[in-house]
Amino acid sequence: MIYQDSKVLLEVRGLCASVNGVEILKDLDFTVKSGEVHAIMGLNGSGKSTFAKVLAGHPAYEVTSGSVLFEGQNLLALKPEERARAGLFLAFQYPIEVPGVGNGQFLRLTYNTVQKQRGKEELDPLEFDDFVRDKMKLLEMNPDFLDRSVNEGFSGGEKKRNEILQMALLEPRLAILDETDSGLDIDALRVVAHGVNQLTTKDNAMVMVTHYQRLLNYIVPDYVHVMEAGRIIKTGGKALALELETRGYEWVSAEHQAAASVPV
Repeated sequence: MIYQDSKVLLEVRGLCASVNGVEILKDLDFTVKSGEVHAIMGLNGSGKSTFAKVLAGHPAYEVTSGSVLFEGQNLLALKPEERARAGLFLAFQYPIEVPGVGNGQFLRLTYNTVQKQRGKEELDPLEFDDFVRDKMKLLEMNPDFLDRSVNEGFSGGEKKRNEILQMALLEPRLAILDETDSGLDIDALRVVAHGVNQLTTKDNAMVMVTHYQRLLNYIVPDYVHVMEAGRIIKTGGKALALELETRGYEWVSAEHQAAASVPV
């Protein structure tokens, strides 16, 4: 939802980034304000997931030019863990398993780390157990998942629910969901989407990276952006996603190329 008193959370200008010497993002501009939900769509290889990982600070991606401000702060000058503590959250397309690390312990550590950064009170194990179990109800998660290793043996849907549980605990200012709908059946998608919707407020923002319109049936975006060759080539509302569902991406590319060829 777009609010009149919204504040700019993320401002990306002229961002170029490469991986293994290959340029992926090319002069990308992107702005997100509080209270907004954005969807980034595009074909495989268009740069969607690269953009998400660059914002999170993945070390394999090199920013070659451009600027990224997060609440007025130079995001690119921060280490990945500093970005997380500042309020940036990335839900992975393929959450990794961490054998030997208890899920409950991991969640409490991440929660208390952020609380300390914000100057707020940390929770002891008993207090946190009550707190996290209440959050788990939002995602219809069995409390038994707290006693297992992080994501080990979890199904695809369970891993995605665990990601959104982290988001519920950390209350980030900006959440980036990298193909959260990937591998989810319709029931898991409904539960995950409900959790995301419950966590969206006028003070935070969501950026969803997705291939398919079906996720947007459950999480309605304010803006839909089409990415191609590392750039945003078209922006619209929910109707744009519906049009992409029926017409594909070729017409957007053709429209963009036609506009680019018109003499100024």
